[in-house]
Amino acid sequence: MKFSLTSLAVVALASQSVVASSWFAKAAYNKWHETELERWLSDHDVPYPTPADRKDLQDLVKKNWENSVIKPYNSWDVNQLQNYLTSKGYQAKKGAEKNKDSLISQVQTYWTETADQANDAYSNVQNWVFDSWTESQLKSFLDYHNIPNPSPRTRDSLLYTARSNYQAAANKLGETVAYPGDWLYQSWSNSDLKAWLDERGIPVPQTGSRDKLIASIRRNAYIASTRASEQYSSASSAAASASSQASASASGAVEYLSDALLNSWSDSQIKEWADKNGIKVPQGSKRNELLALARKHSAQLTGDNVSASAASAYGAATSSAGNFFAQQTANVVSQVNYWKDYALNQFGLASAEASKSFASASALASASLSSASSVASASASSASSAASKGASSVGSAAADSLSSGGKAASKSAASASARAKQEL
Repeated sequence: MKFSLTSLAVVALASQSVVASSWFAKAAYNKWHETELERWLSDHDVPYPTPADRKDLQDLVKKNWENSVIKPYNSWDVNQLQNYLTSKGYQAKKGAEKNKDSLISQVQTYWTETADQANDAYSNVQNWVFDSWTESQLKSFLDYHNIPNPSPRTRDSLLYTARSNYQAAANKLGETVAYPGDWLYQSWSNSDLKAWLDERGIPVPQTGSRDKLIASIRRNAYIASTRASEQYSSASSAAASASSQASASASGAVEYLSDALLNSWSDSQIKEWADKNGIKVPQGSKRNELLALARKHSAQLTGDNVSASAASAYGAATSSAGNFFAQQTANVVSQVNYWKDYALNQFGLASAEASKSFASASALASASLSSASSVASASASSASSAASKGASSVGSAAADSLSSGGKAASKSAASASARAKQEL
């Protein structure tokens, strides 16, 4: 059977039509109450006839859905477009900083939200609508609706409780939940509403009326939630990377200490150690072969070594190195957690405690790193002095290694912290 190009084109168009109709059939707004359809149209400044039947309202939402939800940047002003690019780590093209069409084109290049993702989100509003709320706002919501606060009371537990009771709170008031009305923000003051918009660079309605403020928040709540999630993921990745770098530095320092100990032994000491540990040494082995054999069995280095003084120096120095790098790792994580809190604070998500300690956290982390380095260097120096004369070279090598490792870890910490700042 042969098909003409015209026939193929018709089939392709028919297929596209089926896919499109299938998507629109499952669109979230198809399940909305009429009042929610009218609310959405009003929030997005889309005029609609009154009275209007449900089909007319649905068709109007469908017609404006793509530009308002799937591609909301089409209605953003210049500042919002620039803020979005900055949040993604990009800058407006030179000479186009104030050109709205050029900025929209650039934002579109980096936009990752799909129609299906937006549809899924608006089918489960309770999963994200509270994400941009502060801890105190979540608590106020629970108190306003007489919902017991969780124990222990953390932001995560408050968020979980608010989501879990979202439907029940709406039902008590006889309100809808798919595209919620003003009831959701009843516990917010007008200044809370304005602050939420200001913090995200969203223009505050000129009239400043409460219903207009809430409408603007509803219109921007989903994208605010998406941005907050991206920032949190980025900061979490920075924390994991910083911790990994600190661990690698510690491991390298201990390995270097092992090499320093071996290099300080004479050939006869290595042979004696091997003999005491049941390791066979081939006749006529050269020094490099002896060292290779010893490294192969390095797991036994902390066992019955040939020199008690050398073992003591090695053990003390290794312990100091381990403690020092453990502290460095903790400090790196502490610094990155600080920047995570900063990111969350910028999006209205940080705890009250994190916000209060914001100014002092950086100084504390810096002082902690400096103190840890001094203590570790002193410990290594003390271990080296206490060792016997025969192991003095080991103590010296260990101290040098610890100092080198300390610098590496400090550098890793500074790099990780700086990278976290950049990400945020």
